[in-house]
Amino acid sequence: MAVSELPEAGTPLETESQAPAPAPRRGLRYNSPLVQVSLIGLVCFCCPGMFNALSGLGGGGQFDHSTADNANTALYACFAVFGILGGAAHNLLGPRITLLLGSLTFPLYAASFLYYNHHKSQIFPVTAGALLGAGAGLLWAAQGAIMTSYPPPNRRGSYISLFWCLFNLGGVLGGLLPFSFNYNRTDAGSVNDATYIAFMAFMLVGAGLTFLVLPPARIVRDDGTRATRVTYSSVSTEGWEILKLFTNWKMLLILPAAWASNFFYTYQFNNVNGILFTLRTKGLNNVFYWGAQMVGSAGIGYFLDFGFSSRRKRGLIGVAAVAVLGTAIWAGGLANQLTYLDGKFDSPIDFKDSHRYAGPFLLYFSYGLLDAIFQSLIYWIIGALANDSQILSRYVGFYKGVQSAGAAVAWQVDTHKTSLLSQLIVNWGLTTISYPLLAVLVFLAVKDEDYSVSSVEDGKEKQMKMAAPSSLH
Repeated sequence: MAVSELPEAGTPLETESQAPAPAPRRGLRYNSPLVQVSLIGLVCFCCPGMFNALSGLGGGGQFDHSTADNANTALYACFAVFGILGGAAHNLLGPRITLLLGSLTFPLYAASFLYYNHHKSQIFPVTAGALLGAGAGLLWAAQGAIMTSYPPPNRRGSYISLFWCLFNLGGVLGGLLPFSFNYNRTDAGSVNDATYIAFMAFMLVGAGLTFLVLPPARIVRDDGTRATRVTYSSVSTEGWEILKLFTNWKMLLILPAAWASNFFYTYQFNNVNGILFTLRTKGLNNVFYWGAQMVGSAGIGYFLDFGFSSRRKRGLIGVAAVAVLGTAIWAGGLANQLTYLDGKFDSPIDFKDSHRYAGPFLLYFSYGLLDAIFQSLIYWIIGALANDSQILSRYVGFYKGVQSAGAAVAWQVDTHKTSLLSQLIVNWGLTTISYPLLAVLVFLAVKDEDYSVSSVEDGKEKQMKMAAPSSLH
């Protein structure tokens, strides 16, 4: 595609006669970052949110986890590739088409498990998993570009929290579906057809919502600045920029955190929720797991925007707080894991067994809390590295690609019956390694001025100071 250059983000927009246009009205505007980030949150509520609820049941809602393990291996292997390529797709196609193509693969995945309920063949679920990996790579690259580039820099944490709450509300509602549809099936091993059909319906609604997403050029902040610099890229440019990510020191510092950030899902879903609890209680647990994510993202987002006047200080203390909380939660996980080292739990816990339920439930809730604050922190750091949606779409694509490569390995680790204690120790170790590297990244790359971002091009670090506009076109 031809390249169409527009002025830098944050510069004034003028009419052809150079006369200043009226300032944008305050309040709720369809072309505001708030509405567009909320819309992306609703898309993810319906698609990845429902997928998370389905995965959180352990084994995709099936008694035998092997099908879901293999489907998820195919999913995350493709996601690792398309996550990195997704940023290029977003820059070439724009957010609306990229989101639509990605979202349509989610109902297909749910349909494959409905099929598996009646035909015990893994071909459809594994194929659907691979297609979903490609689609999820596109969806999350577009989502990441929007969420990190549209908000005002000094409110980025709040917008990330808003998105995370809407997205995880899908997991909350999605957890209620299997809980209600399977409430009286206390001895069942797999969820019923109605559960999968309900997931498919929500996912199709999410795909429809992508038609409401506006092009980046039309997004205007309340102060009159355009949300992002808009260009239409070329295939050769995107290919070269993707290759450069693998030598970008900022991305290398994020790499361990990216690898760890979905690696623990397999252990938590299959080997905590999937083993310890009855079928209906698994669904109920997911309501609180994803609800905890809403609480965690809101808390960390508020702190990262308002905790201290210095943005760098907020980032460093945020990393330290996540490190302390993460260490405490994984220590609790170790204590829990020592009660069933062989991976067998002969008497699954029901939510009505209050004396047995409280401890494991609190642990699973805490896992959800940690996931949200860990990933919200990473997104906030990525968003502080640039203001250009093209750059950020590549950064987020790299993050999601590495994240998915780690998840693909984790699902195969579980398929090969690796001891649960070993899985826990690896998860704990990966997150622990990432904390000091994130702190170094914040110290070196996050600037104190909210409207100043650092970019590194050809080995030179430049400071881009964003001017407030006087007009709007």
